[in-house]
Amino acid sequence: MRKLTITLGLLTLASAGHADDVLPPQVAVEQGKVSGVDADGVTAFKGIPFAAPPVGDLRWRAPQPAAKWDGVRDGAAYGHDCMQNYNAVPLPPGSAPSEDCLYVNVWRPSGEAAKLPVLVWIYGGGFVNGSASRLIYTGTRLAQQGVMVVSFNYRLGRFGTFAHPALTRAKEDGGRFANYGFMDQIAAMEWIKRNVAAFGGDPQNITIMGESAGGMSVHNLVTAPATQGKDLFQRAVIMSGGSGSAIKASTLKDAEAIGLAFGKAEGVAANDPQALAKLRAIPARSVTGDIKLGTVLTGGPRTFSSPFPLGDAATDVAAAYKAGRFAKVPTIIGATSGDLGGRDGMMIAGARDLAGTIAGQGVPTWYYRFSYVSDAAVTPKSDGAIHADDLPYFFDTVDIKYGAKTRPADQAMGHTIATYIANFVKTGNPNGQTVPQWPGYAGAGGQMMDFAADGTTRVAADPWATFAP
Repeated sequence: MRKLTITLGLLTLASAGHADDVLPPQVAVEQGKVSGVDADGVTAFKGIPFAAPPVGDLRWRAPQPAAKWDGVRDGAAYGHDCMQNYNAVPLPPGSAPSEDCLYVNVWRPSGEAAKLPVLVWIYGGGFVNGSASRLIYTGTRLAQQGVMVVSFNYRLGRFGTFAHPALTRAKEDGGRFANYGFMDQIAAMEWIKRNVAAFGGDPQNITIMGESAGGMSVHNLVTAPATQGKDLFQRAVIMSGGSGSAIKASTLKDAEAIGLAFGKAEGVAANDPQALAKLRAIPARSVTGDIKLGTVLTGGPRTFSSPFPLGDAATDVAAAYKAGRFAKVPTIIGATSGDLGGRDGMMIAGARDLAGTIAGQGVPTWYYRFSYVSDAAVTPKSDGAIHADDLPYFFDTVDIKYGAKTRPADQAMGHTIATYIANFVKTGNPNGQTVPQWPGYAGAGGQMMDFAADGTTRVAADPWATFAP
């Protein structure tokens, strides 16, 4: 097992100091210079704005360009998380929440670098929860394998998805509205494409990876009209991203009705000519309300909207895949063995179906299931690996999640999966000399990789699949 001192080094990375006679590493991005922090053979640059703070008159606007700054910006600490009510899973928050939250973070191997392969992480949380500052998302271990890791925040809850007739009528930003979180993600990818070379990354070798709502976000980036033809990424990893269906089917009319009800509850009449200004003046805490991750999965009336197809920022993902309207980049896709909805649900069966759809259009595809459950997990092993159990294994940060309860088998599984991911980011193929062979998926009856409950890797046809004769 790695010594706990490494974990402690990660936990204190943001506050690490430098000797007075040694200048911290610096890079120059389009807005100005930013300094980083060296630790464990990796340089981290945190809290870099990729867009203007979406506050005041910029609330419920498409992301605007970030302002330039003079001097050297300190990149030792994360920027604010986006507004939300925190859940204890997967880990407590890393930064205080604020509407001013559109920041990007970068980890790279220390020293001079050029054309490093780049992995961009998109967090999950039902589009109402999550942040790039969660400790298990630290990019240090993957960067130690010779890749650059980038993460960013995007707006959540009513800040991230909101519609109201006043917004529809305003036609701001060329008529782009409602899916503000998805617009943030697209803006972040465009910023990364323009600036990653300054850190030593290769703008022509970018992999996007996300889990749960982050996996759904990868689906959207692959299919959204706003990303087509821009070459923003060259590979994709989709973890528990579902079948391509939205969290909750919705239309603009549905979302506007929810927005009108919210406005009325806050004293903003539907026919008020100052409705938009009054909505933007509502305190951020009131806009956040009582929305939590659990409310995304429960039935009953909704008081907030999840992302839905509209304009160029979001499309009908499942239909786009079937019609071939997507970026045909090498793809890893899968789910956990105890994922949401069970074996026949949108996560497990959905991943298998989409793997077949993607592979069937000639796209190199690797399909997996994560079945491993740590002895330290809070759920019984009979439940399988529940939704989000896989997260620290993909980052090789299992010891950060489980601390002193971490076992060698946990870390071995984390190192194996992180090696597959690093290989994929580097070459577009997860295979390499130090890990078992993972064959590409060929659709119905094809071979999948099971990161098995006993800590081994197993290649076989999906035993849970049922195919028509």
